[in-house]
Amino acid sequence: MGANSSSISELPENEYLKKLSGAEPISENDPFWNQLLSFSFTTPTNSADLKLLEEATISVCKSLVEKNPRTGNLGSLIKVFLSRTKELKISAECQNHLFIWQAHNALFIICCLLKVFISQMSEEELQLHFTYEEKTPGSYGTECEDLIEELLCCLIQLIVEIPLLDITYSISLEAVTTLIVFLSCQLFHKEILRESMVHKYLMRGRCLPYTSRLVKTLLYNFIRQERSPPPGTHVFQQQTDGGGLLYGIASGVATGLWTVFTLGGVGSKATTQLEQCSPLANQSLLLLLVLANLTDAPDTPNPYRQAIMSFKNTQDSTALSSSNPHAFQINFNSLYTALCEQQKSDQATLLLYMLLHQNSNVRTYVLARTDIENLVLPILEILYHVEDRNSHHVYMALIILLILTEDDGFNRSIHEVILKNITWYAERVLTEISLGSLLILVVIRTIQYNMTRTRDKYLHTNCLAALANMSAQFRSLHQYAAQRIISLFSLLSKKHNKVLEQATQSLRGSLGSNDSPLPDYAQDLNVIEEVIRMMLEIINSCLTNSLHHNPNLVYALLYKRDLFEQFRTHPSFQDIMQNIDLVISFFSSRLEQAGAELSVERVLEIIKQGAVALPKDRLRKFPELKFKYVEEEQPEEFFIPYVWSLVYNSAVALYWNPHDIQLFTMDSG
Repeated sequence: MGANSSSISELPENEYLKKLSGAEPISENDPFWNQLLSFSFTTPTNSADLKLLEEATISVCKSLVEKNPRTGNLGSLIKVFLSRTKELKISAECQNHLFIWQAHNALFIICCLLKVFISQMSEEELQLHFTYEEKTPGSYGTECEDLIEELLCCLIQLIVEIPLLDITYSISLEAVTTLIVFLSCQLFHKEILRESMVHKYLMRGRCLPYTSRLVKTLLYNFIRQERSPPPGTHVFQQQTDGGGLLYGIASGVATGLWTVFTLGGVGSKATTQLEQCSPLANQSLLLLLVLANLTDAPDTPNPYRQAIMSFKNTQDSTALSSSNPHAFQINFNSLYTALCEQQKSDQATLLLYMLLHQNSNVRTYVLARTDIENLVLPILEILYHVEDRNSHHVYMALIILLILTEDDGFNRSIHEVILKNITWYAERVLTEISLGSLLILVVIRTIQYNMTRTRDKYLHTNCLAALANMSAQFRSLHQYAAQRIISLFSLLSKKHNKVLEQATQSLRGSLGSNDSPLPDYAQDLNVIEEVIRMMLEIINSCLTNSLHHNPNLVYALLYKRDLFEQFRTHPSFQDIMQNIDLVISFFSSRLEQAGAELSVERVLEIIKQGAVALPKDRLRKFPELKFKYVEEEQPEEFFIPYVWSLVYNSAVALYWNPHDIQLFTMDSG
């Protein structure tokens, strides 16, 4: 290749790649490795670029798969990388660009090869490729070191021990990506892998002591959101040299160097979106989610999940539990800030769900924050834009709200937070509204969207559960929030009447015909009546616990009182209707006494006076509405495909052929 510019299409004919994948074994001490590893190019930052690279090098990979059993060149390459990483920390401290550059290039090649190997062969075959080595004629095979475990351990050490600098950013990113690739065997199996080869290495042996440090480092990578340094700054300053770009210092490394090639055009700039994001933070979060969702081993729980479940705040002075060797401390304030800022992505929302659900220290800290709106508002935006989000993202956001509403302190405090000008809420101008009222509006909107579009009972149930948890602490509801509560009940009432009418007509029609089966209107009616019952319980809970705090809800109730007539005598609702009927009758009577043509202000004044006058013992007490989120049995059946769909769909630095994927269908992500 010399000093001439190189295109991706020329890679299959590159002499160094052909030698690596050829029939001749290459000793790990051969000067060839200096030549192979002295290439320079702009590291791919998206899956489209990597697709081009993989398509160009597939012939090289296939040749290596075929020849490696005889040459052991994959093992030699890995040993070269392992030998160079031993001095990596010192190289970073001494700003030894050349050493880090070549180590990064070695790892990049290993990662590209691994991805193809893992997608094309079983774990048993892959393990064999790591044990092949050149045999001297007449020598006997000796038990070689376990290269897979050594490589995995080296990658983890690299992530947790090498300081993150401009010159080490790329190799840190590559180490995280290679670990994801190592675990990607799950993508090529329909069933959930309970105990793969890589599982065993990561949960036992030499990798295990690094568990807490790895989780902590990945979390800090997510928290810091370090952007990728500008192209060229992490290795050498670029200089123009005729038709191609060569790094000046590289010319002294070896003869016949690779020239610079860029995916997407020489010297092309990254997109604005990619400039604004942090590939390392993104990949670190994905790796963290993959590790946390590995299935437990038969004899031990997943240590990475245990670390996530138990870490504490750096401000917490209590001693770490000796019973949990994977516990550690992290700055909760920084973590909270990052979680608030990153909720636009599925993976950040999933991390927030995991921490609130599994780590009681994080949950207690979040619920004690006085700026809870910074976390809740992004979650509400996810639900508000439900039509633009995938269903999994919506579920996670909704479950987060459900977990938060399990706490009475949260339910009280959200009505004390006053928000100004919510620009993303388009249905109505909200110049001033409490966080609690906004939360109610968004959840009700989600229910209505679900009723007309997806009709998902699970989503309905969780929305109503969140409203029910909050209902006893409803305070000073915004008039629009109060209207939407009654409007939702109106919509449910109309739906109930429609299904009832359809069932009646269907029954009449069936009397004259014995051939056609009846639609299951009874089941539809049962579902809608369950939802109506829940709405009545929510309204009742607010009236019995905080009537005097919610004149706008009483106003909306009186304005639409005719809606409730049909449910008075209905056997499913008679008990719960008693209080609602009493409130309607009591306030209607007071309004009649006040005369006709009353202004809105006068009506609200009468309601406020009546709320004080209404004896509390006249309202029947019902059990408190409290719903707690409970994770379904075998949650891995949901979470593992979900996490891998996030990895697969991530735009940063990974590409897999969709035809090879077995874990999920391409439209499930």
